[in-house]
Amino acid sequence: MSGRSVVSKSAVCASVVLASAAFTSSIAAAAPPERDPAAAKHVLLISVDGLHQSDLAKYAEQHHESALAHLVRDGVDYTAAQTPVPSDSFPGMVAQVTGGNPRTTGVYYDDSYNRSLLAPGTTSCAGVAPGAQVELTEALDKNPDSIDAGQGLSGLPAAILSMTGNPRSVIDPSKLPVDPKTCTPVSAHDYLQVNTVFQVAKQAGLRTAWSDKHAAYDILNGPGSIDPSIDDLFTPEVNSQADGVPAGKDWTKDNAKTQQYDGYKVQAVLNEIDGYDHSRTTKASVPAIFGLNFQSVSTAQKLPASGGKPGGYLADGATPGPVLASALDFVDTQVGRIVDEIHSRHREDDTTIILSAKHGQSPMNPATLTRIDDQPIIDGLNAAWAAAHPGTPALVAHAVDDDAMIMWFSDRSSAAAAFAKDYLLHHNGVGADVNGQSKPYTGSGVDVVHAGVDAAAFFGTAPSDARVPDLYAIAQHGVVFTGGKGKIAEHGGAGAEDRNVPIVIRGEGAAKHGTVTAPVETTQIAPTILTLLGLDPLALQAVRSEHTAVLPETTGQSFGSDSLQFGS
Repeated sequence: MSGRSVVSKSAVCASVVLASAAFTSSIAAAAPPERDPAAAKHVLLISVDGLHQSDLAKYAEQHHESALAHLVRDGVDYTAAQTPVPSDSFPGMVAQVTGGNPRTTGVYYDDSYNRSLLAPGTTSCAGVAPGAQVELTEALDKNPDSIDAGQGLSGLPAAILSMTGNPRSVIDPSKLPVDPKTCTPVSAHDYLQVNTVFQVAKQAGLRTAWSDKHAAYDILNGPGSIDPSIDDLFTPEVNSQADGVPAGKDWTKDNAKTQQYDGYKVQAVLNEIDGYDHSRTTKASVPAIFGLNFQSVSTAQKLPASGGKPGGYLADGATPGPVLASALDFVDTQVGRIVDEIHSRHREDDTTIILSAKHGQSPMNPATLTRIDDQPIIDGLNAAWAAAHPGTPALVAHAVDDDAMIMWFSDRSSAAAAFAKDYLLHHNGVGADVNGQSKPYTGSGVDVVHAGVDAAAFFGTAPSDARVPDLYAIAQHGVVFTGGKGKIAEHGGAGAEDRNVPIVIRGEGAAKHGTVTAPVETTQIAPTILTLLGLDPLALQAVRSEHTAVLPETTGQSFGSDSLQFGS
């Protein structure tokens, strides 16, 4: 696939994206948006990391009376939905609540690089050369080893529902990148370049909530939000030391523990449906926008084994193995609990549910897996560059390689881009297959390398974009950049298994039920949420910049009879 067709329908220069400061002043002056009184009162968004559209379709077909099957049957099922590229958690989640791709949001990965900022911890900024790693991960936590991210709660993990609903308080500011203009840290929410559905809803006087896996999801509050636009943001740390597992192993390393972890977030949502905050200690109105992220399916796809059973898919590359089957059953049960709670509180007539995923995962077929340790490749590239350019800094300033190669360079010249591209495409080595046996690879395990101005064009932005990667390499199918035997699947790439995720909408404001087979994007969830709530989707800056459409069959729109097949 070419860069432009992979990323979006429209290309937007980075200069049209509004700066955070401009947004701050505009939100202060704006009048509260008007709301359609006949709209849905609540939109519940459920994101299941790793869930492919094919997983959902197979599960619904084989478990006809399951909660997921009922959701698909009773709602609108968009079977050709795709995530942004890179298919990572942060650009994926940000897309769903802003309506924008990375070129507009400025969020290319959860661990990225920014050429205009200074390194975290910088306190004297005069004369310091810009260029900083930006980690929107557990690395920001005051204590990344604790599920409360360092809040200091006792009785963990059972007491985790007492965690703060404002995770800014558990983010260590010394770990944030620094703005050279002010010599102060850039908060996670101010790192986002455009506003979010939570900000628009809050401006309309509506209550909001969300639950996710790191305190860094403060980013969803959006830029300029001195007071959080998410009233109740519950973010237990998924990469913390898990209760009852060996030292150094977090909640993601045992799928049963991941399910336990996800259960805390489900309980938070149930409490919110019942008219409380996530901790169930304070009465509150049911949020207009709320929901959660599930990790269980993602870890079941990644883990070679868990609880003595194999992870991932069976040899046909489509049937879930025992660990993944258990994770899908778990998610189905939890979705059922949520739906039942909505029903018990008589909120089914004013609540719309949206089910999707931040990303898929690849490869599904274990026979295609090639594990490649990327560090020797990066070291080799830097060594080759140093040999050809003595006395210069290492070429690779930062790299993130999951099932794609993403790099930022110290030298942004066309010659450096060409050098890196040529090196990668001609580097051969030996990796490992799913059983840990040697498996040769060619061309660094990549098929296509976009470098320099080509990388910027691939993402639809200008080469002057301070955040855009200098190199994005699309991996050969089945390649996962990982040392050892820790993973059998990953995300971040541009292939179908990384990007083809579900979107299902059931409830007020959507067509009663049917299937939309025309291509849609997860960016379209954001304007759809506002439309369902009777708010103006054009209040979102990314929607205006990228002309992001509301999903069809939510406002009377349709792609035509060839793409919509209504159920009986």
